[in-house]
Amino acid sequence: MTLELHEPSGATPLTPDELLGLKVRHITNRGELNELEGANIVEGLTWLERRPKSFDVLTDDAVRAVHKRLFGKVWGWAGVYRLTEKNIGVPVWHITTEMRTCLDDACYWRENGTYDLLEATARLHHKLVWVHPFANGNGRWARIMADSYLAGIDKDIFLDWSGGGTLVADSDHRTRYISALKEADGYEFGALIEFIRVLAQ
Repeated sequence: MTLELHEPSGATPLTPDELLGLKVRHITNRGELNELEGANIVEGLTWLERRPKSFDVLTDDAVRAVHKRLFGKVWGWAGVYRLTEKNIGVPVWHITTEMRTCLDDACYWRENGTYDLLEATARLHHKLVWVHPFANGNGRWARIMADSYLAGIDKDIFLDWSGGGTLVADSDHRTRYISALKEADGYEFGALIEFIRVLAQ
C-alpha cells in the first residue's frame, strides 16, 4: 500500500510509523481517508450524544475516549497521546501537564462564568489545538470537544463549523480559521472569538 496524503495548509503530517497505524489497508489517498474518517466520526458523535449527563468531557479519560471513538476504527493510535514532535503543538513531555491545565481552566470558567460562553468555548478550542495532543485529527477532535463543552452549558447554541465552506481542505474559510488560531497563539483572541460568534448565528 502506498498512501499519498496531500494535506491542506496548516495540517499535521504523519510520520511513517504513525502511518503504519492505519487499520484499513486499501486506502491510497487523502480523499479515501477523509471518507473513512468521516464515517468513523459520525459513529463517534452518535456515541458521544448518547453519553449520560454525568459524562464530563473535561477529564483526561474523556478527551482520550472521545478521540478514540472518533478515529479508533481507522487508526491504531487513536486516543493515545502522541509520542512524536510535530510542526505545531507542545513538546511531547508537556502534553499531559498542558492538557491538565487546559481542562482545569475550562472547568473553572464553566463553574465561575469567567468568560462569556462563546469566548470560553473559543479559548478551550484554541488551547486544545495548541497542545495538539494526538498524532492526527486534533482539529476535528478539538471542534467536537468545543461543541460538547458548549452543549453541556447551553444546548440551544450550535456551531456550524463549516461556515458555508470547509475546514478539512484549503479554502478561504479554513484560511480565516487558521489565521485566528495563530493570533490566539499570541494571546490575541479577538479574531477567534468573532469567528466562533459568527458560526453560532
